[in-house]
Amino acid sequence: MDEHNPDLEIFRRQWQEEVTARSSVPAQRHDGDKKAEIQRAKAPFPHPYRVPDEVEEQVQGISTQAYHDLENKDDIRRLGSEGSGQHPSSLAAIGPTSALEHYEKAIEREDQGNWGDSVSLYRKAFRLDAGVDRIYKNKHFPASSTKSKPSNPNPSNAPVTVPNTAHHSLHGTPVLPVSDIATSYSTSPITASPPQTEGSPPLRCLIANIPSEILIQVLRDAVVADVASFARLSLVCKRLAYLLATEDRIWKRICHGQEYGFAAMHYHWVTTVKGHAPPDNAEISSIDLGASFDISTLTLGHSTPFMANAPSPQPDLALSSTYPSYKKMLRCRPRIRFNGCYISTVNYHRPGTPTSSSNATYTSPVHIVTYYRYLRFFRDGTCISLLTTVEPMDVVHHLTKENLNAHHNRESMLPSAVMRHALRGRWRLSGSIDVSCTPRFAGQDYQNVEAEGDIHIETEGVDPKYMYKKCLSFRSAGREVGGTRNNKLVWKGYWSHNRLTDDWAAFALRNDRPFFWSRVRSYGMGW
Repeated sequence: MDEHNPDLEIFRRQWQEEVTARSSVPAQRHDGDKKAEIQRAKAPFPHPYRVPDEVEEQVQGISTQAYHDLENKDDIRRLGSEGSGQHPSSLAAIGPTSALEHYEKAIEREDQGNWGDSVSLYRKAFRLDAGVDRIYKNKHFPASSTKSKPSNPNPSNAPVTVPNTAHHSLHGTPVLPVSDIATSYSTSPITASPPQTEGSPPLRCLIANIPSEILIQVLRDAVVADVASFARLSLVCKRLAYLLATEDRIWKRICHGQEYGFAAMHYHWVTTVKGHAPPDNAEISSIDLGASFDISTLTLGHSTPFMANAPSPQPDLALSSTYPSYKKMLRCRPRIRFNGCYISTVNYHRPGTPTSSSNATYTSPVHIVTYYRYLRFFRDGTCISLLTTVEPMDVVHHLTKENLNAHHNRESMLPSAVMRHALRGRWRLSGSIDVSCTPRFAGQDYQNVEAEGDIHIETEGVDPKYMYKKCLSFRSAGREVGGTRNNKLVWKGYWSHNRLTDDWAAFALRNDRPFFWSRVRSYGMGW
C-alpha cells in the first residue's frame, strides 16, 4: 500500500483542523468568564438603601457631639494590658482603693455603729494620705456653698431712710406664716390634671364637685390607713392642703382612734410581767417598795417619777392651752408607736491587756465594744426587751411573740434564734401633766401625780428570782422645724429587784445611749 497517498494526507489535515477548532472554543469561553468576575468585583456593591452622594456630603459636614466619659468606660471593658476586663457593676465589690474612699467608707460605718470597721478604715485612709480629712471637707463641704450672713442687718448708724430688712427673706419678699398660707388656699378648687398631649380631651376630676362635708368624711376614713402617707396628701393640690391644715375633725379621729391615737395607750398595768391577763376583778399594781424605801439611793443622782402604788390618771383628750388643736396633740403628746421598734446602739472602748513583749502605752490594745438594745411594744400592754450584739437588720424582723415563745431559753440554729435571750415584759405611760383641768384631781396635792412624758417598763430577769424595771422619757430627735416628735426615749433609771430578798439595786447608765424609733414595714399596724 502506498504510504504517500494524497487523498489520505488531505483527510488527516482536515481532521486535525476540526479537532483544533473544537478545543479552542472552551478555552476562550473560560477566559471570558474570568474577566467578567474581575469586573464585577471591582464594581461597587448595589445596595438598595444606599445614601446618595449629595446627602452623604451634607452629613459629613455636620459636627458630631463628643462624649468624654465613654472612653474610660470602654477601657474598663477591654481585656489585656489596656484595661482590667471588669464590668462596672463589679467595681462595688472591690472595695475602697483611694484614701478618700476609705475615709467615706469609715464615716458610713461609724453612722451604722460599727466602730471596729470604722477605726480600721480611718487608719488605712490616713496611711494613704495624711490630709484626707481636708480633702473630704473640700469635696462635701466646699467654702463656696456656705455664705456668711451679716452680723447686724440694721446697724445703728444706718440712715433713717434705709428700710428694715430683718423680717424679709433673702429675695426681698416677706415670709408668711403657715396658717396664713393655708388660709389663702380656702377658695382654691380641686382641678384636674392637664391633658397629656396638645389636642387631647380634658381629663375629668371625680372629686372636684364633691361637697366639703362628704370629702372630709372620706378623709377621716382614709387617714387611719397610714398617717405618714396621708400627710403627704397636701402636696396634691391647694384645696387638700387647706383641709389637712385647718380641718380639726380629721385629726380628732386619729387622736380618739385605736390605730394611732391615745385610745391604744395604757396608763396603768393591764397585764402581768409574763404577759398573762389578770384574774377577774383583780387590780394589777407595781411592787410595793415599803414606806422606809428611799428611791434616791438607787437613781445615782437622777430624779425619777418611780411610784409604786400611785396610779396614773387617764389623760383628758379635751383641747387645752397645752394642746389647742388635735393636730398639735397628735404631734406633741407622748405616745407609743406600734408599727416599729426602738433601738439603742451602744459603743464604748476599754483598754486591753498589753502583751509581754511590748509594755509601751502606745502599743497597748484597745477593745471597741458594740451592742444593741431593742424594745418593741404591743397594743395589749406587753413588750419585748432584747440585749444582743447582732445588728438591727438581722433582729427587727424576728421581734415577734411567736419567735419569743418558740426560742425562749432554747438553743437553735435558725435565724430567729437571736430571740432566745429576749425578755418578756409590760409597759405603761405616765399620766397627764395638766391635772388641774381634771375634776377628780381638783384640790389635791399635784406633787404625788406622775408627770406626762415618761414610760415605765417591767421585764423578766436573767434569773427567775430577778425583775428589771426601766424608766424612760420621751424626747424628739432632730432639730429641723416640723420634724418627727417623741421618736426618742432617754434613760431616767434602770433597776433590778430581787424577789427573794426584796432588795433593789440600780444599774449604772454610763455607756447606755437613748432609744430611737425605727419603722418596720413587716409589722404593719402592730395588731
